[in-house]
Amino acid sequence: MAEQGPLAIGATLKVTGPITVSDQDVRRFCELLGETNPLFLEEEAARRGPYGELVAPPSFAVTFRDVGHFADELFRLGKLGFDAGKDIEFVRPIRPGDQITATSRVARIYEKTGRSGPMVFVVVRSTLTNQRGEIVAHVDHRFTALAEFPAEEIAPGSGRDRQ
Repeated sequence: MAEQGPLAIGATLKVTGPITVSDQDVRRFCELLGETNPLFLEEEAARRGPYGELVAPPSFAVTFRDVGHFADELFRLGKLGFDAGKDIEFVRPIRPGDQITATSRVARIYEKTGRSGPMVFVVVRSTLTNQRGEIVAHVDHRFTALAEFPAEEIAPGSGRDRQ
């Protein structure tokens, strides 16, 4: 572990994109989820709606992820556990035609004790921006690993979470 150095809070793990959102991408996403809201599917209804055009459902933001690149860095923590959840902060609608870039950074590292012993949690925040540089969403991905190293050693100053 020492030869690789700490996993730094704020470190950029990856920048992906831009990825162009198509009308078909939004329609397919809605179809897969059983989403029937006309603001996402019907141009006439969307024109009369609050955004004046078709927009993607807010949950569409989770489709912009490249979780594979997180694993390369997170395996340094110990035995990789599982995806421990996501939080999404919606800032503005994603529209067909938008070009989305995701910048993923280490946001937080903390340790908790579970039934199997110490576990390290890593929160990776992906900030999604459109072609105008506007933030459209923040997606916080939580991952856990069985700790082979204490959180303090992985990211100095992180320590044990008091939640």
